[in-house]
Amino acid sequence: MVRVSLRFDLRFPSFAPGTHAERYAACLEQSAWGDEIGLASVTLCEHHGVDDGFMPAPLTMAAAVAARTRKIGINIVAALVPLHDPVRFAEQCAVVQLVSNDRLLIVAGLGYRAEEFEMAGVERAQRGVLFEEYLQVMQKAWSGEPFEWRGRTVRATPRPPAPPSLYVGGSSKRAARRAARLGLGFFPAVDDPALGELYIAECESRGFRPGFVIMPKGPGFVHVSNDPERDWQRIMPYALHEATTYASWQPTGQRSSVAVAAATPEKLRASEAYQIVTPDQCVDLARRDGVLTLHPLMGGLPPEIGWEGLKLFEEKVLPRIV
Repeated sequence: MVRVSLRFDLRFPSFAPGTHAERYAACLEQSAWGDEIGLASVTLCEHHGVDDGFMPAPLTMAAAVAARTRKIGINIVAALVPLHDPVRFAEQCAVVQLVSNDRLLIVAGLGYRAEEFEMAGVERAQRGVLFEEYLQVMQKAWSGEPFEWRGRTVRATPRPPAPPSLYVGGSSKRAARRAARLGLGFFPAVDDPALGELYIAECESRGFRPGFVIMPKGPGFVHVSNDPERDWQRIMPYALHEATTYASWQPTGQRSSVAVAAATPEKLRASEAYQIVTPDQCVDLARRDGVLTLHPLMGGLPPEIGWEGLKLFEEKVLPRIV
């Protein structure tokens, strides 16, 4: 069975028609649609202070998605842990777990944009230390029991029925070792089998069974179309906006499966990171990778265009890959 997910970051660039509020409404409607047809998950992202309004509060949106759905998984990929108060963040996660009936998965990220650390008043150079400290605080908070942290007694309530699934993100050997050291699963930002192998070896060297390793697979954007050439013309401005903006954020050594160094339409299409495909091509893509990511509001894409691709996927692709 192919694992199909919906991804949202709710950008709204200045050239996009409509309103930002319409994108948020469409996200909830599309999440409810995904739940009804049995998709695996809704993935929500986090960044701060971006001109196009990239979603800054994924846990707030996760609660809204949870209230509109019944079964679909709700993933935060990635939560920028050093930018948050860990106790407050743990409390918010607990509430989402209660609203969603245990459907929350968190991929914890270090963060990398200097602007975000400055905005949060956090020293970027301390992000690794804070990351590990905060993850431990969050796990203690989910126990519902009092504990000592930084000279004070903390107790986070309500206790969630089960802690959220928690993974360490990243694209480096250090990230793999950190996940093993913390005894958590590993969710690399890039499909690099060597990172997974290193994680497993590190877990075994510490004498415990490795957690899950989830590797990103396939394109970050797939749109199903009866006329791909026509839809490339309609979608390209939004794809270029997303690709160029995201690429401009990447520091030296940063790797991500959704980062594409493509500043022209020709290079973007050649990268294969963005795919506009016929139903038959989509079936082949899904069977090849075993996963499929639908990003129906990508780069501020108008909801009506996103819906066209989703409905065609439901009618012509889904029956052939389940």
